[in-house]
Amino acid sequence: MKRILFLLKIFAAFLAAFVIQKPLFMLYNDAIGKDCSFIDFLHVIMHGFTLDAATTGYLTAIPWLVVLISIAFKQFPLRKILAPYYVIISFLVVTICVVDASLYPFWSFKLDASIFQYLDSPKNAMASVSFGFIAVRTLFTLILTGLISWALIRLTPCKLEKEGRKALTSLGTILLGGVLFIIIRGGVTESTSNIGQTYFCNNEFLNHSAVNPAFSLLSSMGKTTDYAKQFDFFEEERRKELFDGLYPTKGENAIELLNTKRPNILIILMEGFGGVFVESFDGVKGVNPNMERFIKEGVFFTNCYANSYRTDRGTICTFSGYQSFPTHSVMKIPAKSRTLPSIAGKLVKEGYKTDFLYGGDINFTNMKSYLLGSGYQKLTADVDFKMEDRKNPWGVNDDITCEWLYNQLKERKETPWHTAFLTLSSHEPFEVPYSRLEDAIPNSFAFTDHCLGNLIDKLKQLPLWKDLLIICLPDHGFYYPREGLGHSPRIHHIPMLWLGGAIKQPMHFDKIMNQTDMAATLLGQLGIDHEEFNFSRNVTGKEYTYPFAYYTYNNGVAFVDSTGVTMIDNNSKQVVLDEPTPSTLRKELGEAILQSSHDDLGAR
Repeated sequence: MKRILFLLKIFAAFLAAFVIQKPLFMLYNDAIGKDCSFIDFLHVIMHGFTLDAATTGYLTAIPWLVVLISIAFKQFPLRKILAPYYVIISFLVVTICVVDASLYPFWSFKLDASIFQYLDSPKNAMASVSFGFIAVRTLFTLILTGLISWALIRLTPCKLEKEGRKALTSLGTILLGGVLFIIIRGGVTESTSNIGQTYFCNNEFLNHSAVNPAFSLLSSMGKTTDYAKQFDFFEEERRKELFDGLYPTKGENAIELLNTKRPNILIILMEGFGGVFVESFDGVKGVNPNMERFIKEGVFFTNCYANSYRTDRGTICTFSGYQSFPTHSVMKIPAKSRTLPSIAGKLVKEGYKTDFLYGGDINFTNMKSYLLGSGYQKLTADVDFKMEDRKNPWGVNDDITCEWLYNQLKERKETPWHTAFLTLSSHEPFEVPYSRLEDAIPNSFAFTDHCLGNLIDKLKQLPLWKDLLIICLPDHGFYYPREGLGHSPRIHHIPMLWLGGAIKQPMHFDKIMNQTDMAATLLGQLGIDHEEFNFSRNVTGKEYTYPFAYYTYNNGVAFVDSTGVTMIDNNSKQVVLDEPTPSTLRKELGEAILQSSHDDLGAR
C-alpha cells in the first residue's frame, strides 16, 4: 500500500505543477490586458487538465517501473535511485515551460519542435533578446528546478521495505500501471491524447494557454521533417515552369450558379460516399435514390475527384481548399494547419455565424483544434448527445444528427449562417439501424442517403429554403468492390451537388476538378476574394482554362486531365497506371505539384 500511495503522491505533484503553470503562462503573457476573466482562467485549467494528466502519466512511468522492481527486494533505496531522475526531469520540464512562455509573445503559438531548427545558429536565435532577458529566465529556471526537485525528493521515502503480501502488492502496482496507460492514452475511445482536445473556444490565446507545453513539444518531435526538401524532382526553374498557372486564384465568374450573393450555407461532408455508390456514375445500384432525385434539381459536378483517402485529410482539402499529401496529414501538423485559410474564416469576416456538427469524437486527429482555428464558432459532437444515442461504434448515427440539425435550422433566426455537417454512419464497421440492402457496406451508404434525403425534403418545407445553399460532397472515395487498383481514378471520383433555393437553375458541370476547388468556387460565386487559397481554383471562373485533377494516396500521386490518367508510386518510383496512352507531361505535372505542395508545407 505504501508503494501505491507514494506513486499517487508523485503523480499529484507533477500534475499540480502543470496546473499552476497555466495561470502563470497567462499572466506572463498579459492575460489581464487581454481582458481574460477569472472564469477564463478556470476554463483554461479545466480544459487543459486531461492533457496535463497524460503528460504527468509519462513522467510517472519511471517511478512506477522503479517501484515495481522494488517489490523483489527486502530493502530498496528508492530516494537514492530516483533523485537524479527528479533533478533531470524537473530541469527539462521547467525549461520547456519557461521557454514556452518567453517565446509566445514572439511566436504566437505554443512551443514545438520548430525551435530545433534555430539551435544550429544560436547567435542569430539570440539576436532579438538581451543578455538580461536570458539571465533572468535562466536564474528562474534553476530556482524552480531546485524547488520542484526538493519537493519530489521529500515526497519519496528513503527506503522501501518488503511488504507482507507480495502478490497483492505486485497486482496493485500492475493495475496502477494499467490506469497510467489509460491516462497517457487519453481514455479508451478511438481518439488518443492530442493537442486538439484542449481547444474549447475561438480565442486562440485561451486555447494555447490550455495546451501542455511539454506535450506540445514532444508530440511535434516526429514532425520536424524538412518538407521542402522532399520530392525534389526538378530544379527550381523547371518546377516553376511546370507549376505556374495551374492554380489561378483570380478571375471573374464565367457562370453564375446562385441567385443571391449571401445565401445561408450548409455544407454536408459525406463520409466515404464516393462515386462507386452513385448510380449516375455507374455505381452500385439502389444505394443513392435520394441523391439521384436531387441531381435533377441542383448543380451536379460530374467530374470531381477527392484529393485524398482519409477523413482528416479530406476535411482540410474541403474546408481550407488545401492540397493533400501522400505521407502527411496536415490536420496533425498544427504548426501548418493553423496558418491555412478557410471557408468559415472568410465567411465570419462577412458577418456569417458558423458552426460544425459531427456525431463522432471531434478530438480525433486534432480535428477540434483545426475547426476552432479555422473559424467555426460552435462545435457539436458525440458528447453533446445522450448516451443512448451513441449506438454506432464511432458515435451517433446519421438519422439522429440529421434530426438534430433540422430542429436547429428550423429555429434559427439570425442570418447569414454557415453550418458544416460531417456524416458518420457510412464508416466501418457499417453498423446502421437500416436493412434495405443485403450487403452491409452499400447498405450503410444507403442509410446515409436515406437520412440526408429526409433532411433535405423537410428543409424544403421551411421558409429558409428560399435563401439556402446546400453543398453535398464526400470527404474521400471508397474502395468497393475490392478489385483492381485501390486508388484508381474510379475510387477517387466523387459526386458534388449544390442544392437549395439559392441555386439559379439546375445544370451539370462537366469540367474535371478537385474537391479542393469547392472552396474557391464557392467564394467566387459569393464575390469574396480567395487569393490566399493557393491550391483551390474557381472552376466557374474565366481563368480556369486547363481542367485537371490531382490526388494523393499512400505514398503515391495521380494526375488526371482530358488526355487520361497517370499514377505514380513513390515507393518504387514507378508509373503504375498510364492510360489510355503514356504521357510524360502528365507525369511531370503530377511531380511538379507534389514538389510545390511540399515546398508550401515547409513554409510556415
